[in-house]
Amino acid sequence: MKQIAVFASGTGTNFVAIAKACAEGRIPARVAVMVCDKPGAAVIDRAREMGVETFVFDPHGYTSKAAYEQEIAALLDEKKVELVCLAGYMRIVGETLLRAYGGRIINIHPSLLPAFKGAHAIEQAVAYGVKVYGISIHWVDDQLDGGKIIAQRAFPYEGSDPEEVHRLGQKIEHELYVETINKLLCER
Repeated sequence: MKQIAVFASGTGTNFVAIAKACAEGRIPARVAVMVCDKPGAAVIDRAREMGVETFVFDPHGYTSKAAYEQEIAALLDEKKVELVCLAGYMRIVGETLLRAYGGRIINIHPSLLPAFKGAHAIEQAVAYGVKVYGISIHWVDDQLDGGKIIAQRAFPYEGSDPEEVHRLGQKIEHELYVETINKLLCER
């Protein structure tokens, strides 16, 4: 069975969607580990409730980004991880992890890339006045939200409430991420 890792920093709704799809056989893989950079994040309890091993770290407890990324890469190697899925992981992946897992890391982003990159994409899109929002899944490279786009899905919304955009987008995120991971693993 193929092994994947999910990286998350917050509540873990995308993690749950992925882990549930794996458990139900909709993704031909097992979540070998959930990596979290925020001790106390809700995703940690969700992973434990689902029986998924966790690796939780405090970045400030390391001498450098390279140091914690080396530890993460060693763990991923140990677990024989084939695909890393960033799911609300709020850290930029650095050179060390890219060198070890480049071409095997994907990210989900709440905009139709290349528009509205970064952590505040929804707020930027609302401020700009867009009428069509979307979700993108892309390969992670050394550019912020700049890797090759794998999948996108758009949805209309003509209001100005970022929370509503987030709520509408989240359902699409869960479906699109599961479909995309399944497709990528079946191609491997």
